[in-house]
Amino acid sequence: MAKASFIIYITLAVALLLLISHSSNNNSHHHRHRRLKVRSNFNFTPPTDPRHPHDRLSASAAAAFDPVVAEIERKREDKQWEHRYIQTHHPESTPTESPDHEWDDFASAEDYLNDEEKFNVTNRLLLLFPNIDIDPPDGYVSAAELTQWNLKQSQKEVLHRTQREMEVHDKNRDGFVTLAEYQPPSWVVNSDNNSFGYEMGWWKEEHFNASDVDGDGQLNITEFNDFLHPSDSTNHKLLEWLCKEEIRERDTDKDGKINYTEFYHGIYDLIRTHEGVQDSSHEYAVEAPAKTLFNQLDKDGDGYLSHIELLPVIQKIHPSELYYTQQQSEYIMQQADTDKDGRLSLTEMVENPYVFYSAVYDEDEDEDYDYHDEFR
Repeated sequence: MAKASFIIYITLAVALLLLISHSSNNNSHHHRHRRLKVRSNFNFTPPTDPRHPHDRLSASAAAAFDPVVAEIERKREDKQWEHRYIQTHHPESTPTESPDHEWDDFASAEDYLNDEEKFNVTNRLLLLFPNIDIDPPDGYVSAAELTQWNLKQSQKEVLHRTQREMEVHDKNRDGFVTLAEYQPPSWVVNSDNNSFGYEMGWWKEEHFNASDVDGDGQLNITEFNDFLHPSDSTNHKLLEWLCKEEIRERDTDKDGKINYTEFYHGIYDLIRTHEGVQDSSHEYAVEAPAKTLFNQLDKDGDGYLSHIELLPVIQKIHPSELYYTQQQSEYIMQQADTDKDGRLSLTEMVENPYVFYSAVYDEDEDEDYDYHDEFR
């Protein structure tokens, strides 16, 4: 099976290279005049503030499709992060590198990406294709395969940032973070006792304990990653905690549970937004599915939702990385699947390279190009 797949890929790659070579004389301006750019503005927002769940999209922008680009961006971001960390925690120190020096490295990275001999987009897609087309390896990339690829890249980004955060909070450098070591985000520190940050359990002991799977009073890197990104966790105890926090926020009459009115005017708005449900001018068109969903969740039929009953939809209220990678994949499929058969051939990918590399594409260099920036 593996040998047959290898032969398929080699045949496809050779045929495609011949096709590209044959058509290059008539279409020499097709791709190479567009310039790739490394992201220069990173969002250093701390892990998602639950008061602003929609900020997650900007704070957790889609990871680069190409691991080579992702590594370049991570190195750039690490330098910016280190500079910011020194400014915040050690203002008396003199930065080891000037901003001008950092910009030189930045420009060098862009020069590399735009050197066709060193970084050829077509060759990169030829190389990446068999790594994406794995379930099954049939010569096509499905939406599911593309989502899994994007999710893998995204999870690497998230874990990398968690490792940086752990360096900050692991004061004794033992590879673990205790509750005493952890310093909450500034929006919590600067809030008063009656504000959302302290009223709820975020960054407090209940949150910490729910993340501490083995109950040893300290968080390893996996537990700390879940602590910072609870909606991405598979830890059932942590997801239950997230449901409890959602109830605390939405429970306007403070009876410890969610009635239909509280569900409809708070939680359901988030669910239908993340499900892509269009707004309607007819109140019944919105309320009817809301009532149906509420009744489905209300398993004991008492007219209220407990935190356990909220579990099936918690990741629609607080979307995980999977949600955003699915959105990214849907966009890519829409743009690159030219024959609309629901899958991507190698030819379609190579003929639409900047759909995959749009995260680093400079649209100013081609004003007529129909550019989309939903994910960066």
